[in-house]
Amino acid sequence: MASLTSAERLSQAKTVVLKIGSALLVDPETREPRLQWLEGLARDVAELRRQGRNVVIVSSGSISLGRSVLRLPEGPLALEKSQAAAAVGQIKLARAYEMVLAPFGIVTAQVLVTLEDSEARRRYLNSRRTLETLLELGTVPIVNENDTVATDEIRYGDNDRLAAQVASMAGADILVLLSDVDGFYSANPKADPTAKRYGTIEEITPEIEAMAGGPGSNYSSGGMATKVMAARIATRAGCSMAICEGAVERPVSALLNGAACTWFEAVGDPHVARKRWITGMKPRGRIMVDSGAVSALASGKSLLSAGVTEVIGSFSRGDPIDIVDGTGTVIARALAGYGAVDARKIMGHRSSRIPELLGFQGRAEVIHRNDMVMQLGVRT
Repeated sequence: MASLTSAERLSQAKTVVLKIGSALLVDPETREPRLQWLEGLARDVAELRRQGRNVVIVSSGSISLGRSVLRLPEGPLALEKSQAAAAVGQIKLARAYEMVLAPFGIVTAQVLVTLEDSEARRRYLNSRRTLETLLELGTVPIVNENDTVATDEIRYGDNDRLAAQVASMAGADILVLLSDVDGFYSANPKADPTAKRYGTIEEITPEIEAMAGGPGSNYSSGGMATKVMAARIATRAGCSMAICEGAVERPVSALLNGAACTWFEAVGDPHVARKRWITGMKPRGRIMVDSGAVSALASGKSLLSAGVTEVIGSFSRGDPIDIVDGTGTVIARALAGYGAVDARKIMGHRSSRIPELLGFQGRAEVIHRNDMVMQLGVRT
């Protein structure tokens, strides 16, 4: 994709993640949302949606907005005060996005996550499925770190890396970091007028990492170093990432029209990257299926409980397992939608009976089609 323009890249994308920092969203004088800028962003989001793109917004700003409402002093806050500010500010943040996107008929959704939600496989699957469903329903999810409950050991700490994890989770093709600079430079361009901007970075080398500087704004916890870390996460997940100037009135339109930026090239595409990840894991159990399920899976469908004939081993939801046919041949590797105990309770039964058998409203699929890689063809 090195020869493609920004417009060409975005035209080929199915899902785009936009990362908005506090410095762009919050007016430093009034500590209120910059509604004029947000309205321009909303027009950009509406245009992407009109073109058939899914859009996810990862937005900072809750603590900054909340500390203003609570009249907390400038400077570092104790953890409990940061969490209190986030609780108040998140309402204001969500309301601002809802207000600017509603005139375009766009429904917004609020999604709050912590580092554990992307590192623990079960919680990762739950978060991924929620994002997929929200996008299928036509919403624009507004994602932020759940600062109200996050402590240091379960924090991302900056929304650049959070955005990269969300892009991976959502299977996004493009991640755009709207920044206070128009790309990645060999040195800080505000301090060094000879600094060179890179148009494309195909590989994140130690030299590239060494060029990254520290935080560039009093109102943002992220700097170029965290952006490079985000690029490493995103590109390994098959998602290209752009750093571009975000302070202009319609930043995505500016990017589409050729504004300066830096693109970090994806390694493959998100679907191939995810399949490689699933295939490379060691299975912790097996699910045997009947011939009808084999045919359904071969046609791209999910595995339903009615087609399961045997559950072998001990595994939890989200663990890697093999799906085998009646001869013991592996037909897919997958991430379990149910743990072994619950899978045994519902195997052979129609999905409509799952609430009765489990005592709660479980998912219809034992394994979702997006969580399996077909035709490994290994005899067990």
